[in-house]
Amino acid sequence: MNATEKLVVRNLFKVFGDDPGDAMALYRQGLDKAAIFERTGMTLGVVDASFTVREGEIFVIMGLSGSGKSTLVRMLNRLIDPTAGEIIADGTDIAKMSKRELLEFRRKHISMVFQSFALMPHLTVLQNTAFGLELSQTPKAEREARALTALEQVGLGAHAQSYPNELSGGMQQRVGLARALANDPSIMLMDEAFSALDPLIRSEMQDELVALQEEQKRTIVFISHDLDEAMRIGDRIAIMEGGRVVQVGTPDEILNNPADDYVKSFFRGVNVSNVLSAGDVAVKQDVTVVERDGNVRSALQRIGRAGRDFAYIVDKRQNFHGVVSVASLEAEAKAAHPELHNAILPDIDPIKADTNIGDIIGVVAQAPCGLPVVDENGRYKGVISRALLLEALNREGAENG
Repeated sequence: MNATEKLVVRNLFKVFGDDPGDAMALYRQGLDKAAIFERTGMTLGVVDASFTVREGEIFVIMGLSGSGKSTLVRMLNRLIDPTAGEIIADGTDIAKMSKRELLEFRRKHISMVFQSFALMPHLTVLQNTAFGLELSQTPKAEREARALTALEQVGLGAHAQSYPNELSGGMQQRVGLARALANDPSIMLMDEAFSALDPLIRSEMQDELVALQEEQKRTIVFISHDLDEAMRIGDRIAIMEGGRVVQVGTPDEILNNPADDYVKSFFRGVNVSNVLSAGDVAVKQDVTVVERDGNVRSALQRIGRAGRDFAYIVDKRQNFHGVVSVASLEAEAKAAHPELHNAILPDIDPIKADTNIGDIIGVVAQAPCGLPVVDENGRYKGVISRALLLEALNREGAENG
């Protein structure tokens, strides 16, 4: 494992039946899951799965019902024992741990959030959140302090002394998330964690998870059957079919290069505005002016030769500084000592390259010019205009129609 690999799964199998060795032998002879079941009565829940989860990412495993995704995630913490294969976490094979080693590993390194809230009605929110720490025999003062910190992280600090029946469904699921966070795990497993929530609360919980991830950078394996959810929260996605991992990639990679017709079928009708980012669409087709060497008169000449109305000012390291127009430059040229920076237009803010285009359609539509796009370090990546935005949406819609 290298430094960025938190979890490595290699050739993982789960066979449900009396003689799994026979079923695996038949699979290696070329028989599929259905044929093996017909011949032996045994079911291949997970078939030769291999993938890597990087430290600090949200890795979404998705597939239709019966694809094996929930079986797979339960093998990652040995709630289900694998039939064969390796599950390497921080260099140690979970599949080979003794019961004692496994218990210690679960206490210190891994937590799970289920679809059902599984809160105990007779315990307060604080006590529910601290319950796992209590089982680990953490002293009361420490476990309650850690539980309260976790509740504050999910916005429930003021409800610590409430009881579950006093909370909404979304708030109860936040308690489940806080309970997992209280253990301070390096790996969090979330099995359809938001599926039981209504759409609005579900969306809020997805936002909550992404916001928490920005702060804490935990390694999260998230199981979902919902493509929009996977696209919204996942850094990378693994798609499963019939127990197999069919494809692993970023949302954009899978959208643009589906491995087969099964993967392609997932993306029919997908809202590409939630998948494409500003950086995917931006181009450097407009005039740019190097701030240190440029002046008002030369900037006007450059814009005039290019037949443009606006220019985007960067320095030699491509750091973005602002937008100027023909009108603002001409006005500044009349000054006694014209300075390029005085011609920069107010109220034109750059867009971060990782922003979903669905979040900027309105802003781009109302802007007087193409809007500049910058990376996380403020470096200029290009411009996104109304025409470019419409072209991208139309192209992607046609390709996925």
